[in-house]
Amino acid sequence: MALKIGALAARTGTNTPTIRYYEEIGLLPRGDRREGGQRSFGDDDVKRLTFIRRCREFGFPIDQVRTLVALMHDPDRSCLEARDLAQQHLDAVRVKLAELKALERGIAGFIETCEGGCVGGPAPDCTILEDLASPPALVVSPRRRANA
Repeated sequence: MALKIGALAARTGTNTPTIRYYEEIGLLPRGDRREGGQRSFGDDDVKRLTFIRRCREFGFPIDQVRTLVALMHDPDRSCLEARDLAQQHLDAVRVKLAELKALERGIAGFIETCEGGCVGGPAPDCTILEDLASPPALVVSPRRRANA
């Protein structure tokens, strides 16, 4: 089967600039050229691009995707390498998630402070804006402010 780049894009849900980018960085082999210079792709390209897209949907960085693609085509390597790489990625996602939860708590604290001390006055007197302008060590927590 020979697909033009547009058909490959439609079949895999990947836009054509992304396909060209993956070709440029060597993640996807360059399509064979037909008469007139149009790229031509086959079933292996569909499978590989679908694999790459799924990896990217799971947030794997390009370098890890490159490693997973190499594993997929190397019978001498162990599938445990894929598991270990996935575990590393999961660990990184969990760290990022913890950072996002801490960020969520911080923003919720700003809002709580504002709700407890804001009466809808002028913006320059806003407690959130004051807290954001203060060095972190000087920021008064909502609990301490409520007890003051």
